[in-house]
Amino acid sequence: MKKTRGIAIYGKGGIGKSTVVSNLAAAYSQDEKVMVIGCDPKADTTRTLVGRRIPTILDTMRTNKNAARGDVLFTGFSNVICVESGGPEPGVGCAGRGVIVAMSLLEKLGIFEEDLGIIIYDVLGDVVCGGFAVPLREKYADEVYIVTSGEYMALYAANNISKGIKKLKGQLGGIICNCRGIEHEEDMVKEFAERIGSHVVGVIPRSELVQKSEINAQTVVEKFPESEQSQAYRQLAVSILRNRKFVVPEPMDVEEFEEFFHQFN
Repeated sequence: MKKTRGIAIYGKGGIGKSTVVSNLAAAYSQDEKVMVIGCDPKADTTRTLVGRRIPTILDTMRTNKNAARGDVLFTGFSNVICVESGGPEPGVGCAGRGVIVAMSLLEKLGIFEEDLGIIIYDVLGDVVCGGFAVPLREKYADEVYIVTSGEYMALYAANNISKGIKKLKGQLGGIICNCRGIEHEEDMVKEFAERIGSHVVGVIPRSELVQKSEINAQTVVEKFPESEQSQAYRQLAVSILRNRKFVVPEPMDVEEFEEFFHQFN
C-alpha cells in the first residue's frame, strides 16, 4: 500500500482556499482515492463537492458521543470522501477545537489507516491557534501550500502563516496565487514567494465561472469541465503532485514586508 499524501492548504479567511481545495480534490479524483477534511469553522469546504452542507463532526458529537463512520463521512463528486470538522457557536468557545476533535475521531475510526491516495486539509490561516496548527504539528500533513492574492492583507497573512510553518518546522511546498485582478499581481506574489525562500506553484485566474459553479453547489471541474478555469485547477493539481521543492520558509519581518509591498504601489 502506497503512502497517503497529506496536503494542507492554508490562507487568510476569504482568500479562496475552499474553492481551490474542492477543485483540486475534483481534479485528483479522476486518478486517486481522495479525502477532503474541512478544518475551517465555516464548514463550507465540501459544499461544492457534496452539493450541500454536510453535518460537522463537532455538531454530530454534541448529540452522539459514539459517532460512527457514516455519521461524519460523506461521499461527494467522483467519490471524494468529505469531512467537516466544524466549530463552536459564534462567540462561544475556541474556533480551532473542532479540528482537534475531528482528528481524534478520525484516528479512532481508523480513517488514516485506509488506502487513500491523497488527503487535502483546508485550514484557516490562524496558525497561532493550537487547533489550526494540528495538521502540521501532529504530522497529518506532509506538505503545506499557502493561498494568497496580491492584496495587502492576504500577503500579510501569508507571511504570518509562513512564520507558523517555520515554528512548526513544516515543509512549505509553495505559494498558490489566487488572482483578484490586481495590477502586477503575479509579479508581486512571485517576489513574495522568493523573499520567503519558496516559489509559486500555480496561478489561478479570476473567473466568473467560480461564482456560477458555487451557486449550483458544484466545483468548476464538475460544472465546466472543458473550461480554461478547470484546466487551471488541473494544472495546479499536477504541479503539486510533481513538486519536489520543499523548504522551511524564512518569513519577512514587519519592516521588510512593508518595504516589499510598497514597491509595487
